[in-house]
Amino acid sequence: MKMNAGGLDRGLRVVAGLALIALTLTGVIGAWGWIGIVAVLTGAVGFCPVYPLLGINTCPMKRT
Repeated sequence: MKMNAGGLDRGLRVVAGLALIALTLTGVIGAWGWIGIVAVLTGAVGFCPVYPLLGINTCPMKRT
């Protein structure tokens, strides 16, 4: 797995994921908020499995 998510992308994923999890824990939204775990994990790892399918790469590193 090569990184395909850049710094801003990763940061936004983590923030959005944590917000979804927090909203779920407080009862504001339903169980679908647990999808925030996926956002946090992809932000932490720096790899999004959907990006290669769509040909997207937000990581500024050179492709090899």
